[in-house]
Amino acid sequence: MLTKEQIAQRIAKELKDGYYVNLGIGIPTLVANYIPNGINVVLQSENGLLGIGPFPFEGEEDPDLINAGKQTITTISGSAFFDSALSFGMIRAGKVHLTVLGAMEVSDTGDIANWKIPGKMVKGMGGAMDLVASAKNIIVAMQHCSKDGQSKLLTECTLPLTGIKCVKKIVSDLAVLEVTQNDGFRLLERAPGVSVEEIKNKTQGRLVVEGTVPEMIF
Repeated sequence: MLTKEQIAQRIAKELKDGYYVNLGIGIPTLVANYIPNGINVVLQSENGLLGIGPFPFEGEEDPDLINAGKQTITTISGSAFFDSALSFGMIRAGKVHLTVLGAMEVSDTGDIANWKIPGKMVKGMGGAMDLVASAKNIIVAMQHCSKDGQSKLLTECTLPLTGIKCVKKIVSDLAVLEVTQNDGFRLLERAPGVSVEEIKNKTQGRLVVEGTVPEMIF
């Protein structure tokens, strides 16, 4: 199975030159460390920053520079700071080309649940609902199964939804899957050493397997 860093590294291959990208809390923030050479993307954070660099080295952190997940970050040449109202204005106006989010559950029609587990304390829904409603393309970074081995890729989400029919692609610790909406999850790639049969067994939602499924290349 892939580590969190490998999930982020695989997602970074989806970035295209000129993209404006919002990275959600958790695994998605790691994508900033793996932007391919020759690709110019601008990372946006909903707390009011355009132009995020990689995470700082130990001892070089600036406590005044944080992303939406309150992690210390770096800036790049041309970075801009502004208030969250302008930041969400960018998001709601569709200026963000790609959003990478974590998720607790994803349905095989592209619904996502990522903000609340009933009975547990939460800080609030955050900006995810704006992002899923406005982004042109949403990729989810997640663990394929819960800690007790239950699939998190479902026919229908059981947790409160963040967005409906919005997820385009999933990169889990087992596989890369496209959400077709009509036919369910389409298996595109599998993690090194992981069999198609294992992915089938750990995917509760509809799964389409066509031909030979290649292993991910890093």
